[in-house]
Amino acid sequence: MSGNGVRVQRVCSSLLITIDRPRARNSVNAAVAAGLAAALDELEADTELRAGVLTGAKGTFSAGTELKAAPNGESPVIPGRGFGGPAETERTKPLIAAVEGSALGDGLELALACDLIVAAEDATFGPPEAVLGPLAAGGGGAIRLPQRIPYHLAMEFLLTGEPVSGARAGQLGLANRVTAPGEAVAVALGLADRLARNAPLALAAVKNLVRAADGLPEADLFAVQRKELGDLMTSADAREGLTAFAERRAPRWTGK
Repeated sequence: MSGNGVRVQRVCSSLLITIDRPRARNSVNAAVAAGLAAALDELEADTELRAGVLTGAKGTFSAGTELKAAPNGESPVIPGRGFGGPAETERTKPLIAAVEGSALGDGLELALACDLIVAAEDATFGPPEAVLGPLAAGGGGAIRLPQRIPYHLAMEFLLTGEPVSGARAGQLGLANRVTAPGEAVAVALGLADRLARNAPLALAAVKNLVRAADGLPEADLFAVQRKELGDLMTSADAREGLTAFAERRAPRWTGK
């Protein structure tokens, strides 16, 4: 536990990242943003870590930006990395949001910045910016929501600011897994463990291709794909995968 309101814990080959400011509903200030950025750097740098799980302490994911800090000029936006650190940071390793309680405003955007979302059925997702005043979902919500769920549903979310439950988020396709209350972290760690069995180079290549698909023409995308697949097929892990299959054993991935 560091003094910035972010706690990290290694669980097998995963890094559990917890926003630990329950009295402030796990809202994000500048210190928390720096802590999240540092945790993501640790996840990327450590070759023994294969995936991350992001959650909030004591039954609340995050209420978003700490509004009390804004008048003092304190910002939770990190230059080049966006809100809280995850919003605009490119990562090679999967990050899973484990949402209990509320994920509101920028808290929702933290979840959207993750690759997968696990939600308790009674969790609450909502972008209340339009309700609070002349604001917009500037942490990636207005960009990512229409990519995650149908356009008209995303627009209803953003324009009305009305929240939905975790159960409804699962129905909309916003959440990958819906759990009983209190089970989101355990299920997310189980999902992270499942991802960790796969070749890390393959996971990174998938993330690169999906990220490129957001803006490139199809012909350019196939060029990106050819490079990614070429790099994969000449890797040591590719040889290890084939050898392990032939020898009927579990592969020993090195990420090289």
